[in-house]
Amino acid sequence: MNKSLKRMATMQRLQTTGLELFYAKGYYDTSVDDILKKLELSKGAFYYHFDSKEDFFIQIIQNLLARKIYSTLIEPIEGHDNPLTLITKCFDDAMETAVHNELDYGCILSNFLTEFNGKNEVIMRHLNEIVTVWEVNLVTALQKGKFNGYLDRHVDCEAAATFLMSSYFGVRTLMTSAAPSAKKYRFMSQLRQYFKSIESKVIS
Repeated sequence: MNKSLKRMATMQRLQTTGLELFYAKGYYDTSVDDILKKLELSKGAFYYHFDSKEDFFIQIIQNLLARKIYSTLIEPIEGHDNPLTLITKCFDDAMETAVHNELDYGCILSNFLTEFNGKNEVIMRHLNEIVTVWEVNLVTALQKGKFNGYLDRHVDCEAAATFLMSSYFGVRTLMTSAAPSAKKYRFMSQLRQYFKSIESKVIS
C-alpha cells in the first residue's frame, strides 16, 4: 500500500472510531488517548493527521456526520413523489434502524447540538450547517408537494419542517430508554395522523 493510501486508511479508521466513541461517551468525556488506545496507535500518528482534537472532530462532521445525515434523512425525501409518503418512509426506516441498534444513544446530530451549545461556537457552526441543509430540504420537499397538489394550499411549510425536525429529535431521545419499538410505533401513528390533517382534500 503506498503512503497516500495508507494515510487515507489511517484517517478513515481514526475518524470512524472517533465518531463511535464521541457518540457513545460525548466529545468532552472522550480523550484522544481513548481513541488511540482502541486503535492501538501512537499520539504521533494522530497529530500527524490532525492539528487538535477540535480539528479532528470538525473533520468528522464534514466527512462522516454530514454524509450520514444526508443518506438517512435528506436523500430519501428528494424527488417529485408525494413528500408526505417519502417523509413517512424516511422516518420509519431511520427509526427502525435505531430499534435494532443495541448501542443506540439517540439522534447523533441532536446529541452533539445539545453537548456543544454554548460551549464551542466553531463546532456549533458546522453542526448548524447540517441542520440548515436538512431544514431547507424538508421545506423544499413540502413546498414541491404543495405545488403538485399533495398538500393543502394553506400549509405553512417552514412551520411543518420545524415541527418534523423537533419531533424526530425528541422521539429519538425517548427511544434510548425502554421499549424503543413501542415508542416508534406510537410516534409513526401520530405522524400519519398529522400528515392526514395537512394533505390536500381536493380529489384529482
